Amino acid sequence: MSAKKGLHLTLKIWRQKNSKTKGQFETYKISDVSTDSSFLEMLDILNENLINEGKEPIAFDHDCREGICGMCSLYINGRAHGPDTGITTCQLHMRMFKDGETIVIEPWRSAAFPVIKDLMVDRSAFDRVMAAGGFISVNTSGNTLDANAIPVPKEDADKAMDAAACIGCGACVATCKNGSAMLFVGAKVSQFALLPQGRVEAKRRVLNMVKAMDEEGFGNCSNTGACEVECPKGISLENIARMNREYMAAMVDQG
Repeated sequence: MSAKKGLHLTLKIWRQKNSKTKGQFETYKISDVSTDSSFLEMLDILNENLINEGKEPIAFDHDCREGICGMCSLYINGRAHGPDTGITTCQLHMRMFKDGETIVIEPWRSAAFPVIKDLMVDRSAFDRVMAAGGFISVNTSGNTLDANAIPVPKEDADKAMDAAACIGCGACVATCKNGSAMLFVGAKVSQFALLPQGRVEAKRRVLNMVKAMDEEGFGNCSNTGACEVECPKGISLENIARMNREYMAAMVDQG
């Protein structure tokens, strides 16, 4: 019985020293790639080959490799996280590609996500948006109410959990033609707006987070819906609508 044939691929990968230098695509050949390997494992093999040849390896982000952290974000053949749906790049497997195929690999493209090096981008803009209001302040003076004693309708709890599934990978920003972060911010606003614990600071939260989003240079939503399609966690556009309602109500209340 013959061994399973591996893939022979041509990789066009974006190389860029830092955010201030001009980048370009460089072409690499890789052979005998197992269809059972993940996309990141394929890049690991390529980097091992480059190191053995005395060349600089390709910088790319990764951490958990379990579809949880969202750090492995890559633009592959014109799609965020690649040709499969409902997954992050680390969950993409080489069986999704054909022998002899050319694969184009790029970093996220957004003014708010400057390139650090090669395929790595700085997504700290998301951290600053979260710091502006993506939290609740809890009174821990000893007079706190047990969370289980606060009734929450199941439908609201389910929607809040669905919104909280956002891993902040930035695929929504990379996919949006305007570089909008409204799906991300909408999800973070919604996960608190739907629960009683989050209502205390609701108005201040949405005003601060939207302001921070705008200051970071993210674009506006144009209701294309590409963000929802490419989101690895399937975050719904309903969260953007909820954020808009919360924002309008806060603005009216503010006068």
